[in-house]
Amino acid sequence: MSSSVTARASSFIQVLRRVFTLAAPYFRSEEKWRARTMLLAIVALNLFYVYVAVLGNQWYGRFYDALQNKDSVVFWREVGVFGWIAFANIAVQVLKFYVTQLLQLRWRAWMTRSYLARWMADRTFYHLELARYAGQNGQAPDNPDQRIQEDMQMFTSATMSLSMGLLNAVVTLLSFIGLLWGLSGNFSFTFSGTTYQIVGAMVWVALGYSIAGTVVTHFIGRPLIGLNFRQQRYEADFRHHLVRVREYSEAIALDRGEKVEREQLGLRFGDVLRNYLLLIKQQKNLVTFTSFFGQAAVIFPFLVAGQQYFGGAFQLGHLMQIGSAFGKVQESLSWFVDNYDSVAVWRATTDRLTTFDDAMRAHATRENALQRDPAAMLQTGDLAVSLPNGTPLLSSAAFSVLPGDSVLLQGPSGSGKSTLFRSFAGIWPFSRGRVQVPDDAVFMPQRPYVPDGKLRDALTYPNPAANFTDDQLRQALADALLPDLASRLDDSDSWSQKLSGGEQQRLAIARVLLKKPAWLFADEITSALDAKAEGELYKRLSDTVHAAGGAMVSIAHRAAVGDFHNQRWTLVPQEEGAAGGARYRLDTSSIQPAAA
Repeated sequence: MSSSVTARASSFIQVLRRVFTLAAPYFRSEEKWRARTMLLAIVALNLFYVYVAVLGNQWYGRFYDALQNKDSVVFWREVGVFGWIAFANIAVQVLKFYVTQLLQLRWRAWMTRSYLARWMADRTFYHLELARYAGQNGQAPDNPDQRIQEDMQMFTSATMSLSMGLLNAVVTLLSFIGLLWGLSGNFSFTFSGTTYQIVGAMVWVALGYSIAGTVVTHFIGRPLIGLNFRQQRYEADFRHHLVRVREYSEAIALDRGEKVEREQLGLRFGDVLRNYLLLIKQQKNLVTFTSFFGQAAVIFPFLVAGQQYFGGAFQLGHLMQIGSAFGKVQESLSWFVDNYDSVAVWRATTDRLTTFDDAMRAHATRENALQRDPAAMLQTGDLAVSLPNGTPLLSSAAFSVLPGDSVLLQGPSGSGKSTLFRSFAGIWPFSRGRVQVPDDAVFMPQRPYVPDGKLRDALTYPNPAANFTDDQLRQALADALLPDLASRLDDSDSWSQKLSGGEQQRLAIARVLLKKPAWLFADEITSALDAKAEGELYKRLSDTVHAAGGAMVSIAHRAAVGDFHNQRWTLVPQEEGAAGGARYRLDTSSIQPAAA
């Protein structure tokens, strides 16, 4: 029993530490004085709210005594007093609501900006997804989009609501427990011929009633924490797959994959429903008990103190004060009972944000095994590249590309050509060694990212469209064989859905022709184009980089692309047990220019 209590106490302390870790940065940030001032204002308003409640309890005694004594003068005077108490109560609640919501809004905005900055910094968003792909679940929180958008809103809202509610309960308890003690008097009862007296009996009754309710509530509601955690994850998984169906709608339609996707969505929604059903059942049990507990609390003090009232020990007003004070004390002591469901959701949300925060901290403090430095040329030293599962692809690779070179990288599908490019770019965390890459290098993936919005913004991404004139934008589109888009620069659309795969690749090429980089790393950038368009665009890209004094490194399977390169790098499979344990080695050779 002792070890169980110790474990629960340790778990509770750990939860508080997690909450402090998440909450403290905002109150230490550049907005700390405004945040602290608003928090103190909310605390002050809560204290004043309790003070008004104490005045209301005293009013109960005078008002009901006036009714019992049929004293109309006191009755109408107390009606006027009630007006002032009601006005103060309304004013403080409205003001407390406004300041609390404003603080929650500012807190959420700050946390969102902070987490977005950390998530997008140093390609954390990419590496966390890679960790999920590699099965490193401890380092890869699911659905970071939901944690930033939904969990953060729930955390700030619930933390403010629960913390201020707990503060209100503690202050109410301290304010009313002495009042209830004085109102209770001495409770006498006879047992086996002996008379016993209990001082402050109603206080002890309220304490025992609340402790019993808290224990039972915790026993019934404990599974809600895990159920809420899983519910948030299942909901996010379902929403994520819906977004993927929308993004890949054309591919799914062409493959006639509606049935498969419907089944996949059904499976994910089935998880949502099954867990939610368990959640409903557990909440039903909790609501059943808390409703009974709350209703019984209304009549309970009158059952205990009624005998003394009917015996003439005190008047009706005194009894009503006891009932009111008992309700306040019992309500304060039963705060955990009344808020258990909210605490369970808050605990699950805190756990999800904490794991996300821990994953980003771990990424920020990781040791980078790949040393990437700027240079005037591409050069590697003792480069080793592995898959996320640890399988080595290349070992101790050393090669270089000089300005003026054009290199074609080829090899079997799945040999790691794109992964080698990712290592050059410095985004592949499963590589080590040394890489030197020019600062003005541009990396082009096979499937470019085309943001929604104005076409001019998609064309200049990630640079601002204001950096270029309209004539430059139209010329880049014409050079990339997209002249029909030149008149649509200010059109807003979902371009990734409206443009074909070939048009998206040409739009990405237009970006490069617009920016005129000296170094270009191109990964199957013309795979969706016909041979004539491929040749024309590769010539323009080659002329662009060489005119800027740089070089081009391409991945391509088509032999015709070799006409625009003077070197060939080939990833050749190695036998198992080869030096370094790598699956492939890199062979280099020259490419003879095509005959005129």
